[in-house]
Amino acid sequence: MIMHKLTAFTAAALLTLTTVNAPAEREVSCQAAPQQEVWYKDIDPSFNGGEPIRGVDVSSVISLEKAGVKFYNENGQEQDIFRTLSDHGVNYIRVRIWNEPHDDQGHTYGGGNCDLENAKLIAERAAKYGMKLLVDIHYSDFWADPSRQTRPKYWAKHDHETLKSEIYKWTSWVVESIAKTGAEIGMVQVGNETSCLFCGEDDMYKICDLFSSANKAIRDFDRNILIAHHFPNPASGHYEWYAKVMDECHLDYDIFATSYYPYWHGDLENLTSVLKTIGDRYNKYVMVAETAYPYTNEEGDAYHNDVSTANASLPFAYDISVDGQAKCLTDVFRAVSQTGKHGLGVFYWEPAWLGLPDLSSDEQKRLWNEAGIGWTSDYAAGYDKNVTSAGGSGFDNQAMFDFYGNPLSSLNVFGNIYPQKKNEGMCGDMDGDGIIDGFDFTLIRMAVLNGEFSKNADFNRDGDVNVADIVSISRFLLGKND
Repeated sequence: MIMHKLTAFTAAALLTLTTVNAPAEREVSCQAAPQQEVWYKDIDPSFNGGEPIRGVDVSSVISLEKAGVKFYNENGQEQDIFRTLSDHGVNYIRVRIWNEPHDDQGHTYGGGNCDLENAKLIAERAAKYGMKLLVDIHYSDFWADPSRQTRPKYWAKHDHETLKSEIYKWTSWVVESIAKTGAEIGMVQVGNETSCLFCGEDDMYKICDLFSSANKAIRDFDRNILIAHHFPNPASGHYEWYAKVMDECHLDYDIFATSYYPYWHGDLENLTSVLKTIGDRYNKYVMVAETAYPYTNEEGDAYHNDVSTANASLPFAYDISVDGQAKCLTDVFRAVSQTGKHGLGVFYWEPAWLGLPDLSSDEQKRLWNEAGIGWTSDYAAGYDKNVTSAGGSGFDNQAMFDFYGNPLSSLNVFGNIYPQKKNEGMCGDMDGDGIIDGFDFTLIRMAVLNGEFSKNADFNRDGDVNVADIVSISRFLLGKND
């Protein structure tokens, strides 16, 4: 528990602030509610300061907000979702990037409009709240997954060597552009759920040659950025072969990543076993790059859910409830922790991919086509043969916010994955001694004067460090905090 201590020095300093008009006070709530803890006791201390990844993929959020979706905190106050995520312990943001996710007339393909410009906006907001970035480059104009790895339309006719050259240039451009936002790029993912298919190529050895071009671009930019390759299903039985071929090809990479959706991808014991084998045998980091679980069977945007108990053939090991969602995510984190020193952590996939509830189906379809907030628009049909008509979010029932943008208690899971940096997220405790006192007041004042941002200095949690934070900590120390 953080203590506050009013010293004579502090009291004198505070007298100079009593005439300042303070904005409405916000509740200071910086730590998640107690839940079952998961410890990464063997994590490589050279990775991320010894902290596991507590990550989310919110790639659709910019399009959602432009369409009118709002997000709130536990008190029902509208709040930047990145602040909410950070306050709950999230330390990594994953963002997907498509090459040209629109047709020649500029109509969106949908799926969150995940172009480089939207990714840059996400990167800036992640940096504002001290979260690192996983840049997920799909090398496609639209979804890249096990069933489709369609080349960008402007690369469609390239031969292998020309394609390699374009991959190098595109990767360089993406990484440089994201870095210029001030974001801290912790890792770059080359391809998405690739298996033995990538950018239209289905020969694993040729795929590794294409991978190598992207990997070289990342190394040439910054050798400290980790490189991940992402595969779709640990229960497929193919992971050892993928890792073996990449080793034979001397592919320079750091992380073997997987998706793990428990209703599709087998049990957790197998997940741990497969990842641990690859981590130990090939000396690679391992992680779950995507996971999710439903908290309800209801749908919120006039579009069916991809996963619910209506799918009678799917196994559900947990209740379809908020508590079931929290238990599932906790167990996935634990399964990765049990891989030992190579296990890095978990990303939850699209916990904020909502629709706008209470709209008619016609209004929903208009938003899918015009704002691109659903999984696809009608305009994607010319690029993706899987598209037959526009559709909404099939994952809104697996989000970690309800249909109206309020955080679910399952979001607290991220705050209970350890170890964490000392006193991370403890509002106002600038010197990390567990007490908020005059020294912290002085340090926040210095941060305001110097224009420096940190989570701890943002005492009123409004996303900025300014005189309002000085006023807020002064009221707190005087015992007047609301």
